[in-house]
Amino acid sequence: MRIAVTGSSGKLGSVVVRELRAHGHDVIGFDAVGERGPGFVQVDLADYGQVVDALTAVGDRHDGFDAIAHLAAIPAPGIRSDVATFHNNMTVTFNVLWAAVRTGIRKIAYASSETVLGLPFDVPPPYVPVDEEYAPRPESVYSLVKVLEERLATELVRWHPDLSISALRFSNVMWPEDYAEFPSYDADALARKWNLWGYIDARDGAQAVERALDAAIPGFQAYIIAAADTVMSRSNDELLAEVFPDVPRRAGIEAHTTLLGIEKARRMLGYAPAHSWRDAV
Repeated sequence: MRIAVTGSSGKLGSVVVRELRAHGHDVIGFDAVGERGPGFVQVDLADYGQVVDALTAVGDRHDGFDAIAHLAAIPAPGIRSDVATFHNNMTVTFNVLWAAVRTGIRKIAYASSETVLGLPFDVPPPYVPVDEEYAPRPESVYSLVKVLEERLATELVRWHPDLSISALRFSNVMWPEDYAEFPSYDADALARKWNLWGYIDARDGAQAVERALDAAIPGFQAYIIAAADTVMSRSNDELLAEVFPDVPRRAGIEAHTTLLGIEKARRMLGYAPAHSWRDAV
């Protein structure tokens, strides 16, 4: 496929571009900053006209796209003001999704967030592993935007039944060089309880993007995308007993299996995380 990747210079986006190209896709990155070249176009995604123009054609580089991986955003709460985060992220996502629809693109995967599950879990989750079955619980403006983006996508596919939009609720994105710090987390169970001790290797995040675009299931679906394990050497039994003793536990929890349920992504997309910090440290 020819795929546009927004946020192509970011921590996840740069790996998605690399991995998609390695698997034979023709990829062009869109971002506000990036390395000049045939595989990158500088685009202000908050400007709808630029988005439409870049998706339609850029000189002789391309004449349209088969799919979009939309990863551009202020990537977490607390980086900019709440108002700036809302205005930027909501506007950019609307522009990208609306321009995709208008230009005939029907395969979209985009970065939602684990934060919609109720992070930082100051109010305990309803059960573990958490999954996509309970209603979103945004606890920040950043997360609120992610919930609104999912609702936007839901309505767009209602209007356009042939449209496929996959909201990938990525966990905390990590590169291999980040793994050296992981053993230090064992000293304090509370230090990483905010996302149930979860993470996602950026390479597996790229796999999820490719699987979602390959499957292109018509309609809207949300998927939790996490590694198969936790960031902790301490067992889930120990962690849950200390931090969430009253939270109901569902079947399938083993010593170090993720508490961010990825079974839906496994079942519907064939997602199979291949990378663990335990192999690198």
